[in-house]
Amino acid sequence: MIGTIVALAHATPMVPIDRGRYTPLYGEAETSVAVEAFELDAFPVTNREYAAFVQKHPKWSRSRIAPLFAETSYLSHWEGDSEPGAAAPPDSPVTHVSWFAARAYCRARGARLPTLDEWEYVARANATSTDAVGTPGFERLILDWYAAPGSLPLPPVGTKAANAWGVHDLHGLVWEWVEDFNSVIGTGESRKDGSIDRKLFCAAGAVGAVDPADYAAFVRYATRSSLEARHTMKTLGFRCAKDSE
Repeated sequence: MIGTIVALAHATPMVPIDRGRYTPLYGEAETSVAVEAFELDAFPVTNREYAAFVQKHPKWSRSRIAPLFAETSYLSHWEGDSEPGAAAPPDSPVTHVSWFAARAYCRARGARLPTLDEWEYVARANATSTDAVGTPGFERLILDWYAAPGSLPLPPVGTKAANAWGVHDLHGLVWEWVEDFNSVIGTGESRKDGSIDRKLFCAAGAVGAVDPADYAAFVRYATRSSLEARHTMKTLGFRCAKDSE
């Protein structure tokens, strides 16, 4: 049990995302998934915001978090329990956080982590279109970022233009936790494919994708499948979402 969460004030703006449909990477080519309207953080959660959360909820500090909820690298680049320091500038995205911790932070804001479908739906947008998949250069830019070595400190959030939804930094800054990050492996039937686990763990996996050219999405699915909820990474952060009222 994570326990009671005290409400947390926040400054991160949320933007409305209209309902729609999209075809997941490992769905049937003729089958799309409905995504209901929701709200999503315009930016990833920053070190400043996460430090405020830790101060209100010391059980999620580096020295007090239970091993069940995070591995030893949790917030390992911070100078102290609530002092991010030079390696974690206040306006840069918080990283080295586990799924458990990210989920607790969003709960403290009266929000939640976005679902995999919500995240992928919004991530299809570029600066001018809410569905840029197949647009020349779109996947290439994402793959170039995936191939670049990660290093700290990370740049501040929002330094690049927003996509057509008004959301910043879904690509090019950090990987991000989603609520059901391992659902493709755990529930293959949700993508109408009982052999998804085998496809993701072989180099030929992209051949079975709905759009073999969308290798960027394949990399995301494969990376998520390798995670456990207590894992942390120096380039893995998160943002929050909530249902539309």
